[in-house]
Amino acid sequence: MSQRYKIALSIAGSDPSGGAGIQADLKTFSALGCYGATAITAVVDENTVGVSGVHPIPVDFVVGQIDSVLLDIGSDAVKIGMLHAKSLIQGVSEVLFRYEQTNIVLDPVMVATSGDELMQQEAVDTLKEVLIPQVRLLTPNIPEAEVLLGQKIDTKADLAEYARALSCNRQVSVLLKAGHVAGEVLTDVLYNAEIDKVLYLPSPRIDTQNTHGTGCTLSSAITAYLALGLPLNQAVQRGKDYITRVLIAGAKYTIGKGHGPVHHFADFWE
Repeated sequence: MSQRYKIALSIAGSDPSGGAGIQADLKTFSALGCYGATAITAVVDENTVGVSGVHPIPVDFVVGQIDSVLLDIGSDAVKIGMLHAKSLIQGVSEVLFRYEQTNIVLDPVMVATSGDELMQQEAVDTLKEVLIPQVRLLTPNIPEAEVLLGQKIDTKADLAEYARALSCNRQVSVLLKAGHVAGEVLTDVLYNAEIDKVLYLPSPRIDTQNTHGTGCTLSSAITAYLALGLPLNQAVQRGKDYITRVLIAGAKYTIGKGHGPVHHFADFWE
């Protein structure tokens, strides 16, 4: 009997240095047992040091890529990364709605690890009004959450209230990542809108410069586990376990002159 892969679709930008974006997503999907498909939203000129330029793909062509994948092979879960413009956000939203895709993880990529801005300011409102309400899970870090909320976050406060504030009246689950909070233990907060509960997810801070693409990798790991059929809490916890393992394994390698990548295939190579 013919078998079927679990399919994860990434809609994101391309990173020629291989540590973030589409490249990180495909590596993660493969490492976790999913078949990865892609729709490239932009070709980014970047490396471990920084971003030199962004070449947007025309919206119709991005939508065409998504249409081609979903019409032919389908998808069990979708990860959305870099969407730089209002028209692109609208186009992606419409095509996913047309194919009734709801198992969606949105990583609101706005700033690269190097500090370079990757999203146009006018796109932020469209993201909030059009796309976020139709996803299953939103995965902002604190600077991204501040942009979406339009306010500074008190990192000494309980982050759960900020996560709830991003949940579209408790309709969208939110994983608020605490990487920008000082301390040896980082406690991410998951507001699970499906059960209206908060889950605190502590993990050790890894001493490494190799953090390029960690947000992409975590969101794509969660997407892979959702594609495999895990419940949301379990998919997020296992995604966090994966990013911890690959950060630790990648810390001993040197790639590039800046923030190197994680070791996506540590479970196989180490």
